Amino acid sequence: MNPSATTDTKRVLLAAPRGYCAGVDRAVIAVEKALDHYGAPVYVRKEIVHNKYVVESLSERGAIFVEETDEVPEGARVVFSAHGVSPAVHASAAARSLQTIDATCPLVTKVHKEAVRFASDDYDILLIGHDGHEEVEGTAGEAPDHIQVVNSPDEVGKVTVRDPDKVVWLSQTTLSVDETMETVRRLRERFPSLQDPPSDDICYATQNRQVAVKKLAPDCDLVIVVGSANSSNSVRLVEVALNAGARTSYRIDRAAEIDPAWFEGVSTVGVTSGASVPEILVRDVLEDLAARGYATVEEVRTATEDLMFSLPRELRADLKAAGQAPPRPTRGGRRSLSVEPA
Repeated sequence: MNPSATTDTKRVLLAAPRGYCAGVDRAVIAVEKALDHYGAPVYVRKEIVHNKYVVESLSERGAIFVEETDEVPEGARVVFSAHGVSPAVHASAAARSLQTIDATCPLVTKVHKEAVRFASDDYDILLIGHDGHEEVEGTAGEAPDHIQVVNSPDEVGKVTVRDPDKVVWLSQTTLSVDETMETVRRLRERFPSLQDPPSDDICYATQNRQVAVKKLAPDCDLVIVVGSANSSNSVRLVEVALNAGARTSYRIDRAAEIDPAWFEGVSTVGVTSGASVPEILVRDVLEDLAARGYATVEEVRTATEDLMFSLPRELRADLKAAGQAPPRPTRGGRRSLSVEPA
């Protein structure tokens, strides 16, 4: 507990940046605009982003979420999620004459291109990430004969390569920076010639949200992370908060999940949200905390984000042909969905 705090000085430290990143903003807007322009239904392979509220809200507007392209009627329109897909998924969609909108985050696309490049040069690619995560499946699918997934530092001892002098590591974009670098350190001990990716694979938003939490966590008795259970970057924020000195930390999807028992002896509450979380959910948490006496909110800002991505080219082309100017995502991920909470 912060030694200078007392139970009479309840406050909230609000992390900034938090919430929507540019890639999530782009993907959600893509589905919204597709529904507006083409009409419902619009199919979406997997969850467009890993957030329960977003998926439920888009479903209410006419989006139909499916696991695989073979669930989409032939010739229908399908949006690929922000996490990216493998070449096999593109091929499957083409075989069914699906009209695709690829909402893959450009930063994930960058990792795909790195994988293709290193595979063409016959490198063994060590992909640091989590087996089963859609992003990892998509990246690994670019070069399955060259890529092996390393889930954690503890798996490094099991890694085998053909040529220790031709090894490179890449990573899922939403990992813990500290754990990833520990995995890299151990890999380099085994393979001194291990090459780094041409540029940082962990995305700017993931890093920025972790840095903000690291700054506020030492002063917090409790850190609340808003984000869904299948959101890798949200789950990582809980770990980062605890490792940085928070006494306790919990992940919730929405304010209704807050447990009154968490607040025993708590003076300072930290609040942040994962990169796929609309700001409206954070506002609901702040209102709940204010009702519990934590009405003083201090923002802890460690970076200002101004990155924006254009909408997927397929959607841009159709909007342009219809004489519509595509919307531009707002800066810093501050936008909310254009629907009210369910």
